[in-house]
Amino acid sequence: MDTQAINLNETIQKLNKNVLELLSEKGKNIFFPKLGILSQSGQAKGKNINATIGEAIEDDGTSMHLSEFDKLLKLPLGSVYPYAPSFGKKDLRDCWKEFIYQKNPSLGTIPISCPIVTSGLTHGISMSGYLFVDEGDTVVIPDLYWENYSLIFENAYLGKVVTFPLFKNGGFNIEGFTETLDRIEGKIVLLLNFPNNPTGYTPLVSEINLIVDAIQNQADHGKNVVAIIDDAYFGLVYEKNVYTESIFTQLCNLNEKVLAVKIDGPTKEDYVWGFRVGFISFGVKNGTPELYEALENKTAGAVRGNISNVSHLSQSLLYQAYFSDAYQADKKEKFATLKSRFLTVQQVLADPKYLEYFTALPFNSGYFMCVELNDQLNAEAIRKILLDKYSTGVIVFENLIRLAFSAVPQSKIEELIENIYLACKDYSEQK
Repeated sequence: MDTQAINLNETIQKLNKNVLELLSEKGKNIFFPKLGILSQSGQAKGKNINATIGEAIEDDGTSMHLSEFDKLLKLPLGSVYPYAPSFGKKDLRDCWKEFIYQKNPSLGTIPISCPIVTSGLTHGISMSGYLFVDEGDTVVIPDLYWENYSLIFENAYLGKVVTFPLFKNGGFNIEGFTETLDRIEGKIVLLLNFPNNPTGYTPLVSEINLIVDAIQNQADHGKNVVAIIDDAYFGLVYEKNVYTESIFTQLCNLNEKVLAVKIDGPTKEDYVWGFRVGFISFGVKNGTPELYEALENKTAGAVRGNISNVSHLSQSLLYQAYFSDAYQADKKEKFATLKSRFLTVQQVLADPKYLEYFTALPFNSGYFMCVELNDQLNAEAIRKILLDKYSTGVIVFENLIRLAFSAVPQSKIEELIENIYLACKDYSEQK
């Protein structure tokens, strides 16, 4: 093991041995290299001749680039062409950290780490797998989940995904959640995704408290818990009594045996799916700047060894947009559009005729909702009828149909649901 990794591990061990025990073998071995090429390049910065960095530089010291881009970009050259740090641009990281506190007032002044920039949230989740999942480790997630979780935790890091039933009696299944955690031996790797993809469900305030109590109970019984929180659809809550902050706020100061890992970013929050910028932040009770710095170094080392760094251009564009006069007004407008579509889905589905073929699962937030087909129906067959006869595309898995109302104009939502009804009717009559 490299001495730089050893030093980071010793720091973590001294400040919170539970966090060190949560790290995977890769996580223990990784470090951000402050010696070698990066160190030598840093020492040469500003010198008369600098032959260290792997970038092409014009004679005047600016970044070499194709002139065509000058017509397309208005940012300074230094905010576009050079490599960004593996940690991410510091001004953007500081800005996003401040956003976390603004959007989650319950955090108060509780210390958290400075976010590390990832290439979108998928990459952030992958980096959390790198840091915390060893071969054979159990990863607990709801039974209704985004398929990339399996690709990341099972295929890439050889963990074992174990699910609990998300719903019971029209709400979050706290009994199933607790029973699943109780069965895990050793450390617990838990992933929570609210608003949930595919269901568009966020727990109520009362349910969040029960979830937190269940995690606290695991720590009370001596288990270390790393709670990975996928906040991809954060902020898109459309109903009252739903928890509007991130569950990170409840977990990051819960217990010294519970490490909260927040994966978030502008992809859905700021409608920039192609920018591929995300963030990974840490919080644990009695976390210190020194502990968080060690975790930041390990995360940045994992990023460097994986993709080197994240798009400088995307980071610069975001940072500039966040200080635009129109930013907040634009976000409110987009939120209003999504909420209006959500309300239309609710209104249309209130027609009892649809119960003949399907029932809506609980939904109150996010981009999606699901309908559960009655037992005699075949979701895949109905999906094909929708494509071929009704020019309508949906996602199906098992006996569920997922609808991305975020992608459907409000004027077509009633037609979408009616088409599903008609396709179900067609299938029933063909049998």
